[in-house]
Amino acid sequence: MAAPVIGLTTYREDAAWGVWQQRADLLPTQYAAAVEATGGVPVLLAPVAQTGAADAVVARLDGLVISGGADVDPERYADAAHPRTAGWRPDRDAWEVALLDAAEAVGLPVLGVCRGMQVMAVRAGGSLDQHVPDLVGHEGHSPGGDAFGAVDVVTTPGTRVAGLVGERLSVNCHHHQSVRTHPGYDAVAHAPDGTLEAMELSQPGAGDRFCVGVQWHPETAADVGLLAGLVRAAAAYAAER
Repeated sequence: MAAPVIGLTTYREDAAWGVWQQRADLLPTQYAAAVEATGGVPVLLAPVAQTGAADAVVARLDGLVISGGADVDPERYADAAHPRTAGWRPDRDAWEVALLDAAEAVGLPVLGVCRGMQVMAVRAGGSLDQHVPDLVGHEGHSPGGDAFGAVDVVTTPGTRVAGLVGERLSVNCHHHQSVRTHPGYDAVAHAPDGTLEAMELSQPGAGDRFCVGVQWHPETAADVGLLAGLVRAAAAYAAER
C-alpha cells in the first residue's frame, strides 16, 4: 500500500536565502520531517484564492494538517482586535477555511496545530481569547522570541487524544491566543491554568473521523503520537475510498 499523502498548509512571508530576499511560501521543516518519520508523504499547500481549488486539492490528499502561524483575523469571529493581536493573514485564513470545508465534505482526517486549532474553532462558529496572559497572569504559553514554553497538559480519559499521547505530557507551546468556544468539538486537554490545549470532533453523527486540534506543537517533540495517529487515519481513509 502506498504511503498516505498529507497536506501541510504554509506561511506566505518575506524570506531570505542565498542571494534572494522575496516573498516565499514556507513552513518549518519539522512538520514535513515528522510526517515522513511516521510513514506519510508531506505535500506543502500554499494559499490559493482560486474558486474550487480547495476541493481539487483535498481530492488528492489522504490527510490534512492546518499548521501554526499568525493570529486569525478577529473579524472572522466578530471581535475587535486586541492591542496584542497582529499580523493576521486574510488570504491564509480564507484558504484554510476552504480546505476545512472541503475536508469535512469528504471525511478527510485533519489535525490542527496551534493556529490550526484556532482556525478550526473559528470556522465552526467559535471564538478566541486574544491574549492568554490577560486570563492566566503569566507568559508561560509563549515566553517570547523563538522559544517554546514547556506546558504540562492533562488529557480527558477515553478520548482520541488521550489514546494517542497518554494521560499527562509536557508539550511545547508558542501561543498568546487560545480557543474560548468550539461548537461541535469536545474539550479534551487542559493546562493547569485552565487553558484549553486540545479539542476533537464530537463523534455523534460524525462517525469515527479523525479531526483533532491541539494548541501545542507536536512536530517539535520526540513523541509524535498525534502525527502518527493522523497518518494511520489517513492510510485507512486512502484504503477505503
